[in-house]
This record gives sequence, C-alpha cells and structure tokens, in this order.
Amino acid sequence: MEDVAEPRWLDQEQQETWIALAGMLVRLPAAIDAQLQRDAQLSHFEYQVLAGLSMAPERTLRMSVLASFAEGSLARLSQVVTRLEKRGWVRRTPDPADGRFTLAILTGTGMDKVVAAAPGHVAEVQRLVFDSLTKAQQRQLRDIGRRVVRAIDPNDPCLDGDPFRTDPPEQK
Repeated sequence: MEDVAEPRWLDQEQQETWIALAGMLVRLPAAIDAQLQRDAQLSHFEYQVLAGLSMAPERTLRMSVLASFAEGSLARLSQVVTRLEKRGWVRRTPDPADGRFTLAILTGTGMDKVVAAAPGHVAEVQRLVFDSLTKAQQRQLRDIGRRVVRAIDPNDPCLDGDPFRTDPPEQK
C-alpha cells in the first residue's frame, strides 16, 4: 500500500490570513461593482474594458489583449463589447496588420463615459483600499499581489508594468 502524503494544513496564522484574504476577494469586487452600477450604470467588468481601452495607444486593443487586461475570457469580453457597441462606446474592426484578429476601439462617447465614471470609481478605490493603509502597506500589498499573480501566471503582462504587452517577457 502506498503512503499518501499528509496535506500541508494551514497553521493558525495562515488560516486567519486566508480567511481575511478570501473575504476581501469576495467583498471588494462586489463593493466596487455596486458603486459603478449605482453611479455610472456600469459593471466593474464593463468599466475595466472601457478604462483599458482609454489607456491603450490610440484607444485601440486587440480583443485578446483586452480580455487579458480585463481579466475575462474572450467569450465574456465579446458579449460585453456587443453591449458597449450598442451604447456607442466601443466599435470593432478587423486588425489591418493581421485580419485574424479583431480590434476594439473606444469611441469619443465611450471616452466621455470613462471620464465621467472615473472620479467616483477612483474615490471608492481610495476609500476601500488605500485610505486605511500606510504607504509601506500599499507597497507591500502591491508586492504581495504581484507574487500571488506570478505564482498563478508567470507570464501575466501586468507583472512587468505593461498590461498591453502581447509577447512573452524576456527570460531573466
């Protein structure tokens, strides 16, 4: 009979940390989503899509890059972009550099929507996340977030500060 390795149980401090983190992972997105729904009639995912396009060169991204930035599947992004197109905030076009890809482009009215929604969103992020942390704790939170993301996906483009990178990072 084979020996089955004993699970690596969480110690008391790890368990308390995990419970706090899990609570934050559930409650923070819900709180951000509620603010955006109330004040801008946008879901958090819709806002991420619009904000991502607003920060991209020429307010244009390949759908696959935008899906990665917004932390959603290409199928989910496609559904959301269809809704945003109906509102006149985004349009799609084939990528002239490679017709196999589709570009999402933020329209002028889409940019107006991001500009109008951003102050309330940023105020809520400040209130919920940053106001109760020292600068040192903010840096620690950033570093912890990057370490966890790196464990999940070592090639995540946000890790090197370029969320719109399309090629894998150079190995160091």
